[in-house]
Order: sequence, then C-alpha cells, then structure tokens
Amino acid sequence: MAVKVVLDTNILISALINENGKPRKILNLFYDKEIALYFAPDIIEEYKDVLSRKEFNINSEKIGKVVNAVRRLGIHTEPPKSIIAMRDETDRIFYDTAKSAGTWLITGNIKHYPVEPFIITVSDFCEKYNI
Repeated sequence: MAVKVVLDTNILISALINENGKPRKILNLFYDKEIALYFAPDIIEEYKDVLSRKEFNINSEKIGKVVNAVRRLGIHTEPPKSIIAMRDETDRIFYDTAKSAGTWLITGNIKHYPVEPFIITVSDFCEKYNI
C-alpha cells in the first residue's frame, strides 16, 4: 500500500530545480506509484501559478509534465475548508487536503503551518521511510 501524501509547492520547486535532491526522490516515488499524491483543484492552480514564476526559471514543459502527472496519477479530493489560523492563506488548501484525506503534508516551510503530527519536512519523511 502506497504512503499517502500532499506535497507543498516548495517541494515541487526543489524537485524540478535539483534533480539529485530529496524532493526529487519523493517526486520520483510518485511517478513510480510508490506514494499516493492527494490534490484538490486549488492545489493544481497553486502549482501552475508558483512553478511558472520567472524567478524559478523552470521549463514550461517540466511544469506541464508534473501538473499533468498529478492530475492523471494523483487522487482528487475536495476537502472542507478549515477555520484554523494560518500564516499564509494560500497554504490552507494543502493543510485542509492533508488533514481531510489523512495524509502526510510534506513541506519545506513547516513554520507556515500549525504544529500537527501529519505535517513533516522532506528530511523527516525520507528518514521515516528510508528514502
């Protein structure tokens, strides 16, 4: 059974910029169907918007590949909106999706989220699953 996750956008940014890092290993596990990636429509929009920013200089073909893979291979969900206080309102959809689906939320910005046992850094996730 695949490990269930939600990936914060910063994980995809790192995965697409550095093909040798831990975020890329996690993305490859998704492509290999070893992790189940949950998403909501607003997550797809956030991925497309942020990954396309000029400062990241990510090829549009790479962006299209990852977004299309999430749509095709990921698990679509429509989480209820929480009322918990968030530092950045754009992070709420990631939190709500992970919480409602019972998945890990993997992020490089753990301080943006409330302290919850399902919110985990890339390094902690990799250590937990020997990646």
